[in-house]
Amino acid sequence: MIDAGLVLDVGLLPAMLVAALAGLLSFMSPCVLPIVPPYLAYMGGVTVSELDGGKEARRKVFLAALFFVLGLSVVFLTLGFAFSAIGRLFLQAQDVLLMVAGVTIMIFGAHFVGVFRIPFLDRDLRVEAGDQGGSEFGAFILGLAFAFGWTPCLGPILGAILGLAATEADMARGTVLLGMYAAGLGVPFLLVAAFFPRMKGAMNWMKRHMGRIERTSGLLLWTVGLMMLTGQFTAFSFWLLETFPFLASVG
Repeated sequence: MIDAGLVLDVGLLPAMLVAALAGLLSFMSPCVLPIVPPYLAYMGGVTVSELDGGKEARRKVFLAALFFVLGLSVVFLTLGFAFSAIGRLFLQAQDVLLMVAGVTIMIFGAHFVGVFRIPFLDRDLRVEAGDQGGSEFGAFILGLAFAFGWTPCLGPILGAILGLAATEADMARGTVLLGMYAAGLGVPFLLVAAFFPRMKGAMNWMKRHMGRIERTSGLLLWTVGLMMLTGQFTAFSFWLLETFPFLASVG
């Protein structure tokens, strides 16, 4: 017999896994992946060709990428805190909030899968950070601008995670979810900055399979929306505990 209080603690785990995967899919999206090398070069104050260069150039680029990820993480963590606070305000209407969020996320998922297209989701709205390249502070500002302005490209996937945060109605748990999303999006930036020559093959593979990646993102969104509508996150938590008993120590 599984303690219900234990499920309440571990129940966040499926959402955390979804948030991290959503961040990774955001990194591999058509509006992010192609700009990674020029962004890293700009932030590090080097040329794209110098990303293949010596240890000093890679050190500068990695340090800049670290501050860039810190910048975007600040924004996402703040959003997670804010949306979970909003969910807490509407705690008595959680069932309605859950249904609205679930249906909206399923619509976004259908867009990415290709069932239909929503025109405004195919446009970019980008905030430029100005001439801030070549410094850690500039990279941090660019991270802030990226998180605020790289919409609606990131909007549907990020919106799904914000929807999950709102339904948590707990500010700490909602912030954790957006932290996982930031990690899923930010860690690949750091890996590319640290191992750019070795990562070229993987990035080229992603570019060749952009269509499949977009459909995978849509399927993830549609599934998350359906699970929110049917309450399957709780059922999934039970399954995780029964299949992996060591997770009982989580939380």
